[in-house]
Amino acid sequence: MNKQERERYKKKLMERKQELSHKLSEFYSESKEMETEMAKDLGDKAESSYTKEFLLSLSDTERKQVALVDKALKRVETADFGICESCGVAIGKKRLNVVPWAPLCIACQQKEEEEAS
Repeated sequence: MNKQERERYKKKLMERKQELSHKLSEFYSESKEMETEMAKDLGDKAESSYTKEFLLSLSDTERKQVALVDKALKRVETADFGICESCGVAIGKKRLNVVPWAPLCIACQQKEEEEAS
């Protein structure tokens, strides 16, 4: 992969990181807002609790993606970017265009998902 391609992926990764940071900030604000609202009855408390848990679970997913993006940004600076961390084969450009933070090629990703289920 040439320097120009790496720079293009770096830009995409930085944009995604900014989007995720903004989302996490929104989730945090909404979660805090839920804490400050006074629930009037048991039904309101249950709904408030469910909503807060839902928002926090979303932010967990976003945090994991931020970690993947950060890891990919470090790999962009080296020759490791675009190489599967499991098998060492080049990750397809189509995959990198859609998911530039992908640490695994499609075959290794599928294998990992099958083993997890």
